[in-house]
Amino acid sequence: MYNPTTWLKFGLFAVGMGQSFAFVLVPPLARDLGLSVVETSTIFSISAVAWAITSASWGRASDRYGRRNIAVIGLVGYSVSIIALITPLFLVEQKIVDLVYLLPLLILGRLINGLVGSATRPAAFAYMADISKRSKRTKKFARLESSFLIGTIMGPMIGGFLFLYSKSLPFYVFAFCGFIAAIGIYISFPKKIISKETVKKVTSNLSYKDKSVWPFLFIAALSSLCQASLLQSIGFFVTDIFSNEKDLPLVISLIFVVLSISTVVSQYIFTDLTPLSNNKLLIYGTFLITISYIMAALASSIALFYLAMMINGFGAGMFRP
Repeated sequence: MYNPTTWLKFGLFAVGMGQSFAFVLVPPLARDLGLSVVETSTIFSISAVAWAITSASWGRASDRYGRRNIAVIGLVGYSVSIIALITPLFLVEQKIVDLVYLLPLLILGRLINGLVGSATRPAAFAYMADISKRSKRTKKFARLESSFLIGTIMGPMIGGFLFLYSKSLPFYVFAFCGFIAAIGIYISFPKKIISKETVKKVTSNLSYKDKSVWPFLFIAALSSLCQASLLQSIGFFVTDIFSNEKDLPLVISLIFVVLSISTVVSQYIFTDLTPLSNNKLLIYGTFLITISYIMAALASSIALFYLAMMINGFGAGMFRP
């Protein structure tokens, strides 16, 4: 267990568990306590904006202060944010804290994840780029991303089991996993990383306005916006449209499981088993994701909505690496 890549994968696995279970459980709990859909969405939206703003800065920080240090900071931030997100919900539910403080406390808890928890992924993927050849990076990135996605599969499953014992227990367990991963990364990372390829000295800064950069930034930003909107609205959408379904929390959990499994399978098939070129991955992935959004909006049954999420997962599995 002294392999730093293994600890990075476990860290992303822990993040995936906490993130997916937060999307499953927090929206209905917040609604039951009196928050509106807009207020609950704001909690996640502010965090997403903070994540987008700080991610690039954390990537540059990992160049300067080391991949290990920034990855550890990110995992500690994630663990603290999970605890800070869920604790106010149960304090208000037990009438220990007044309802008026719930929204700002939830925003603060989630904001910690956006500002600090966002450090892990840039450092993790930068490390993977350091230790892999250019021709192998798409496959390596896909495998690293799969660790996060497997976490999103296991989050609702493990969290649902722990939820039977205590509503807050899943979040404290997931936070503990994050702390363990941070310790493992700090201990196992080498003091000096030897790159697989010789890095040429950069003589000029590449602007985000460059034609080789801005189209990909635009596509990535648009895709992230759509995916974040989907994840935030699944719980509300299913609750409102398919309210006749029994055991809605289980139904919502299974949607995240289907979405994540199809993404993992897609990544394995199209980046590992029968790899496609990056251009084809982007084109085919974008097409499937677009089709899935249309199907989801028009779904007249929960089965069709499951199918739409499966197609979305296959598209995301192509697009994200």
